[in-house]
Amino acid sequence: MWLLSADGSDRDDSRGRREHDDLDEFRSEIEAAERRLAGEFDPGARALVVAILVFVILVTFVLPHTGGVRGWDVLLGGEAAGAAGVSLPSRVFGWCTLVFSVGFSMIALLTRRWALAWVALAGSAVASAFGMLAIWSRQTAAEQYPGPGFGLVIAWIAVMVLTFHWARAVWARTDLQMAAEADRRRRAAERHLRSLDPDASDPAVDREAHLDSPDVTGPDDRGDEHGR
Repeated sequence: MWLLSADGSDRDDSRGRREHDDLDEFRSEIEAAERRLAGEFDPGARALVVAILVFVILVTFVLPHTGGVRGWDVLLGGEAAGAAGVSLPSRVFGWCTLVFSVGFSMIALLTRRWALAWVALAGSAVASAFGMLAIWSRQTAAEQYPGPGFGLVIAWIAVMVLTFHWARAVWARTDLQMAAEADRRRRAAERHLRSLDPDASDPAVDREAHLDSPDVTGPDDRGDEHGR
C-alpha cells in the first residue's frame, strides 16, 4: 500500500512539473510575440496620407526649385545649379528629403518597423529646418540670382506635413509600448516572487478566480451578520 501511494505521488509530481513547464513555455512564447509586436506600428489610415505626401515630394524634384533649376539639378549640382547660385542649405534639404522623407518613409510603410518610422521622423524634421533655410537663402540671394521656385515651396510644405504625421504615428505607438512594457515588468516581478517562494500562488490566477467565484453568502446569512 505504501509503495502504491508513493508511486501515485510521484506521478502527480511529474504531471505537475510537466504542466508547470508547459505553462512557462506558453508564457515565453507570448512574451516573445509581444516583444516582436512592440517593434512594429500600425499607421492605419495615416499610411495613405504618408504615401500621398511621399508621392508629392517625389514630383517636386522635377519642378523648378529656383529659376529654371529643378530639384534633381539641385541634388546633382550641375552647371545650371552653379549658374543659379544654389547654396548649401538647398542641397542639404534636397538630400535629406530624398533619403529620409522619401526613402525611409517608404521602407517604414512597407516593413511597419517602429525604429524606421523614428528615423523617417527625425530626418524629415531636419529636412524641414533646412527647407526653411533654403527658401530664406533664395530670398536673400544677390539680385542676379533667382528666388525660390514653387517646387521648393511645395516640397518644404509637404515635408513639414509628413513630419507631423510621422510624429503622430510614432508617439501613439510610444504610449502603447509604455503600457505593454509596464505589463511585462509586472509579470516579471510576479514570476520573481514565485521563484523565491515556490508555494506562493499566481496573483493573476488568484484575481481571475476571485472575479469568477460566485457570492455564496445568502441574504439570510448577511442579515445574521448584521444582527450580530
